[in-house]
Amino acid sequence: MSQPLLQTPLYDLHVRMGAKMVPFAGYEMPVQYNLGVKKEHLHCRDAAGLFDVSHMGQLRLRGENAAKMLEMLVPVDIIDLPEGKQRYAFFTNEAGGIEDDLMVTNFGDHLFIVVNAACKAQDIAHLQSHLQAGVELEVVTDRALLALQGPKAVEVLAQLNPQVRDMVFMDAVRIELLGQECYVSRSGYTGEDGFEISVANSHAQTLAIALLKNDNVEWIGLGARDSLRLECGLCLYGHDLDSTTTPIEASLLWGISKVRRTDGERDGGFIGADVILTQMATKAVSRKRVGLIGQTKAPVREGSLLFDANDNHVGVVTSGSFGPSVSIPVAMAYVASTYSEVDTVLFAEVRGKRLPMTVTKMPFVSQRYYRG
Repeated sequence: MSQPLLQTPLYDLHVRMGAKMVPFAGYEMPVQYNLGVKKEHLHCRDAAGLFDVSHMGQLRLRGENAAKMLEMLVPVDIIDLPEGKQRYAFFTNEAGGIEDDLMVTNFGDHLFIVVNAACKAQDIAHLQSHLQAGVELEVVTDRALLALQGPKAVEVLAQLNPQVRDMVFMDAVRIELLGQECYVSRSGYTGEDGFEISVANSHAQTLAIALLKNDNVEWIGLGARDSLRLECGLCLYGHDLDSTTTPIEASLLWGISKVRRTDGERDGGFIGADVILTQMATKAVSRKRVGLIGQTKAPVREGSLLFDANDNHVGVVTSGSFGPSVSIPVAMAYVASTYSEVDTVLFAEVRGKRLPMTVTKMPFVSQRYYRG
């Protein structure tokens, strides 16, 4: 028997707002609202969208050696992460593959970690199996997670606490919103400026309703969340990233901190370092993640096979849709390295037809994070 689906603290509110609920990572989640996916997508690009991402895992890591311990599991600089700052990271395995991607925040008295919903259980087990003496892992179950994204997000949230105006991309603070302490980071997964807000379950609905009272804010479902992140070239774990894919194949070289690279101050020392650092040095990978834009109007979906002009199978699409902001089909794919050059023309197989697509630089839509 399959396990019953879980619900976030905002489930009842989604239903009242007319959301279409679907199974996602073990939860009943809103895929779209009455606006529809395209209008939700464009509203987030133009104003502000509110996302329920409470299905994701929230963890605290405490102890004098917490940062040192976490560095054994990620190729990222955690020891020197300043207090009040957040950093993108990924767990790696012995083969150099990515087990999950995550966000790490230094709140001074603890590291606050957000992991993907589908990987929660394995990530918790992974951390627990590597705990060092004096380091404590706490699984946070009493907090919801909201994302407020879009160019007007700062104006909306500043009405509840003006302090957010002083934040820049990847800043994180503990502040009061409507009289309740919230963990707020200036980050998100749409490519837009915005915030992610960890809030007590008991206060989540009150906060969401207060934000939605602003005319600039609309609920946004999983459908538009997917097209927004794709347009901005952001990977989705389980699709563009998995345990068989290394950060080098995934074009995530920027996610490996300089101090953890060969000849860095703390080079290596993480799981799979030999494989990953060798790939960095030699650039010897057989496949690479690339962006593709369609030469026709037909969207190309995940799983579509890619061929060259001579009918050789050279890759596969891992994310794809019609990009509402750019009015063309966009996709991410893994292709044989020899076909990864910009302007290479490949052909996606869709319902028995071969549709031309062109390798292009990402993101498809410029990221608009606020850096000050």
